[in-house]
Amino acid sequence: MGNRYERDGYVAVLVSPGFGAGWSSWADESERELMLFDPHIVDIVLQYQNRDKREMAEKVQMIVALKKYESYTGGLDQLEVGWVRKGDRFRINEYDGHETLETVDSINWTIA
Repeated sequence: MGNRYERDGYVAVLVSPGFGAGWSSWADESERELMLFDPHIVDIVLQYQNRDKREMAEKVQMIVALKKYESYTGGLDQLEVGWVRKGDRFRINEYDGHETLETVDSINWTIA
């Protein structure tokens, strides 16, 4: 696997929509992009999409330990995968740990 998980022209992005702790938004600056796109973690989250989140969190924690990420990982038990068209701009909006994936097309812009 490369640095990102890609499928049908889209790139997988890890987000943690639960309140309390963000995933990439609370990560150390040096690890933020790694945690946002980590293809191994994406693969685990996709495998456990409709299954036991506790087991998913344990497997993600193993990957975090193996890769020696030093960032706070409090949001890992809520991880979900969002999809962004390859090359599109996006951002992770965070409030009180609740992360949302925003693309340019998903924002309701107001024009003056």
